[in-house]
Amino acid sequence: MPDREGEALVRRILRDLRRSGSRDRRAHQDWYYPSAVPSFASSRTSFDRALASLRAYLRGREDAEVLALAIRLVAARVREALRLAWTLVDLRPDCLERIKEQELRRLEHGLDNWAAVDSFSVQVLGRAWLLRRLPDAVIRRRARSSDRWIRRSALVATVPLNQRSRGGPGDARRTLAVCGLLLDDRDDMVVKAMSWALRALSERDPGAVRAFLARHGDRVAARARREVRCKLRTGRKNPRRGG
Repeated sequence: MPDREGEALVRRILRDLRRSGSRDRRAHQDWYYPSAVPSFASSRTSFDRALASLRAYLRGREDAEVLALAIRLVAARVREALRLAWTLVDLRPDCLERIKEQELRRLEHGLDNWAAVDSFSVQVLGRAWLLRRLPDAVIRRRARSSDRWIRRSALVATVPLNQRSRGGPGDARRTLAVCGLLLDDRDDMVVKAMSWALRALSERDPGAVRAFLARHGDRVAARARREVRCKLRTGRKNPRRGG
């Protein structure tokens, strides 16, 4: 666990985030991505200041200390603390090099809305999978979950495999294996994640995505099929919007 200095820093950060809360921001959050996890509804400025303080504290420290501090933040069970924890891991992915599955579970909390699921799955779950700290079976189990958010997390976890910015080399095998497990899922949150997973892969291996659609196109939800084909054709998710 973090030392006393780290514990004191976390307490101070949580106090400052709470003080910057806003009823209007809380109302917007509750509408845009409702969650059972409490939120301070902090300002962006206070969040950025908190992140800067954490990064300064962790500069030059060992990866194990980064991971310990991230776990401490998650234990606060507040939305802003979750975002800070996952962002720290994303900025210092080497802290996942020796992570065990039990420790990874301690970083997972509040996956009951798309914003939290996507942040955790890209910044932590997918990163750990990319580094092969998780066996493929863990992601497959998530894809078979009865919880829509856990199924979504399995698809979103494929995105870092194909993102150059996160060191993903491109991995059609693992990406399409997960997509194949969720072909017939028509939950809107899963359909949107299917589109994202295939579009991310299309930037690294468009041929594999075309072949997947040729084989399974009738089972891919219409929305995902349309967006992926548009991405392959134009480089954008929607011809009138960005990719």
